[in-house]
Amino acid sequence: MMDASYELQIAIVGALKSDGAVRRLVGDRVYDNVPRDANGKIATANFPYISLGPEQTLPDGYDCQDGSEITIQIDAWSRAVGFPEVKKIADAVRKVLHDADLALVENALVSIEFESRRVLRDPDGKTSHAVITFRAVVEHD
Repeated sequence: MMDASYELQIAIVGALKSDGAVRRLVGDRVYDNVPRDANGKIATANFPYISLGPEQTLPDGYDCQDGSEITIQIDAWSRAVGFPEVKKIADAVRKVLHDADLALVENALVSIEFESRRVLRDPDGKTSHAVITFRAVVEHD
């Protein structure tokens, strides 16, 4: 059986990459592992882009059904002046994923809900960063 969080990740990336609004903002730059320089220290991806952040999976067995509650962080990155571009990207991500009907092959998505968005300036002083958090409930088959 495929790990539920991995299967959900595949569905999320597919949904983001296929959405017209997201594509207009970031192209196909949706990363699990952001491209880096030869030393692995500096991201070499063109801005703006979306990356997958940390996640947490908790057991969620209800009504005698084996399942998981998965909290997923998605990050949006921009080098445009100010916060407008990164906020537009974050909103597009929210619209694609909140209450989405994402098809999973081996597990079943019960729900995925937007939980929070935080927008901040990174310490380099030129990168805007949005942290978008979702909570998903998945039943294991």
